[in-house]
Amino acid sequence: MTFSAISALSPLDGRYAAKLATLRPLTSELGYMHRRVQVEVAWFIALSDAGFEEFKPLTPGARTYLLGLVKNFSEADGEAIKAIEKTTNHDVKAVEYWIKSKFEARPELEKAGEFVHFACTSEDINNTSHALQLRASRDVVVLPALDKIVLKLRDMAHAYADVPMLSRTHGQTASPTTVGKEMANVVVRLQAACDRIANVKILAKMNGAVGNYNAHLSAWPDFDWEAFSKKVVETPEPLGLGLTFQPYSIQIEPHDYMAELFDAVARTNTILIDLSRDIWGYVSLGYFKQKLKDGEVGSSTMPHKVNPIDFENAEGNLGLANALLRHLSEKLPISRWQRDLTDSTVLRNMGVALGYAVLAYSSLMTGLNKLEINEAAIAEDLDSSWEVLAEPIQTVMRRFGLPQPYEQLKKFTRGAAMTRELMQGFIAGLDIPEAEKERLLAMTPASYTGKASELARRV
Repeated sequence: MTFSAISALSPLDGRYAAKLATLRPLTSELGYMHRRVQVEVAWFIALSDAGFEEFKPLTPGARTYLLGLVKNFSEADGEAIKAIEKTTNHDVKAVEYWIKSKFEARPELEKAGEFVHFACTSEDINNTSHALQLRASRDVVVLPALDKIVLKLRDMAHAYADVPMLSRTHGQTASPTTVGKEMANVVVRLQAACDRIANVKILAKMNGAVGNYNAHLSAWPDFDWEAFSKKVVETPEPLGLGLTFQPYSIQIEPHDYMAELFDAVARTNTILIDLSRDIWGYVSLGYFKQKLKDGEVGSSTMPHKVNPIDFENAEGNLGLANALLRHLSEKLPISRWQRDLTDSTVLRNMGVALGYAVLAYSSLMTGLNKLEINEAAIAEDLDSSWEVLAEPIQTVMRRFGLPQPYEQLKKFTRGAAMTRELMQGFIAGLDIPEAEKERLLAMTPASYTGKASELARRV
């Protein structure tokens, strides 16, 4: 069987491959190789500028050539590295040998070839590469996708700020709100969640086999290797990595920042699961209709169906993403002594975890863009729920000291079918100032929305 979209083991590389085109170059094995080359080149160029007699500063032409290896890295280059790995059986060493192979017929670089990967352990290259992958995935794919959802929900909050809607608590009718205010609630939650994702510092270390610069100091014992490593890690790209320096580590960077990042994404996904289920429910109630698309089928046997499939797809994939993200966040900070390899194979699934999340964001946006508000159905539901005015009536009764207002309304409304006439008849018999009575008599379920409209416009 040849590999194709329909023979792919994962739907991320099969059925949904096109939706993940922006993430794949960043978190695939090819993307991992690319970042390893970037790190090795940045380290090599920095070493040439460190002032060592044995490694003079590289010429401008050599620097341009080296940076070109990073800028122009291709799938063919990745295949060449994989071919070397068949011999080395070591992926980082394969990258080192590939870079050195690019020095052929370039005397300046050939002479300095042994400074490629100088004093580095594999994890110096791997942890920095993972950091570059995660930063790019977060900044280029994840946060922009979430921003689109936030903007869409904000637009809905403003557009529907004044559309009254029956609330439901415990599945039962409750004090009315507006459709816009319900969207605004999610906007505020998502904005805070996105800030948490954006504020995670992406850390990296380059301190040798067990984090003590042992090999570095054996070569140049008087050189400030910690300051040098910090400079390489924190100098902006392309000459540095533009990350945050991690000064203390075992052989591996501890991965605590990864756990923080993955937990932040998972918490955001949980908010979106909540949203997906709520919208699904509103579609079921008829509060939203879905735009029709010619040729689409909702059921193989029931021709009338227009299913909320995008919200179901989003919910399912958010759940898959969170299962993987939470495993990553729980497993990665744990290492036996200086290190074991359980993190290595798990880290290769970062793209899978984020892929399911990004796929869900795409589905959610598709679903949101299909929604059309059904104000008639919302208004009908409100007009059938006069019992919700029991709350303001008993609250006004409390204000004026009437006896047992809550208990009176409980006895009057609980389990009974309330109508305008019944509620207004109850109000008419209250011993309260006439102006207050008139105010209550003018109230309807649709008008009893508090500050909902104002709050919806505020986001």
